[in-house]
Amino acid sequence: MNKALRILIADEQHFHRMKVERVFNQLGYYRVAPVQHLEELLTLVEYGCEPFDLVVINASLAKGSLDLRGFFLDNPQVRHAMIFNDERAQNSVCTQQPIQTSTALLPDLMCIRHLMSRVDPLVSPRHDLVGHYQQKAG
Repeated sequence: MNKALRILIADEQHFHRMKVERVFNQLGYYRVAPVQHLEELLTLVEYGCEPFDLVVINASLAKGSLDLRGFFLDNPQVRHAMIFNDERAQNSVCTQQPIQTSTALLPDLMCIRHLMSRVDPLVSPRHDLVGHYQQKAG
């Protein structure tokens, strides 16, 4: 696991940001920055000294003012993005590397484990599943 990955969480609700951040912390990722407003996200991405490895954002934050897929797809400052609570996602999870979209109101532990298996080259999908089943059994 690469503990140096930079992760940005964007959601209007404090509880949602905290819940998602705790999942990342539980998985061993601590370089997590939570933001409440789209303007904060845009400032951090645009003026950041190094790219974010992952941005996890609630689609409702953009409120139609920004095409999130287009923004993340063409942005060298964001390596991977997950857009959740996305009504335009066709399945429960849609993958277009390096962007994932989900209709879920909030990503859960299993969703974030799967996401990190794509983002973190030091995490294998099989290892994630073993950890998931060990957690369920324990």
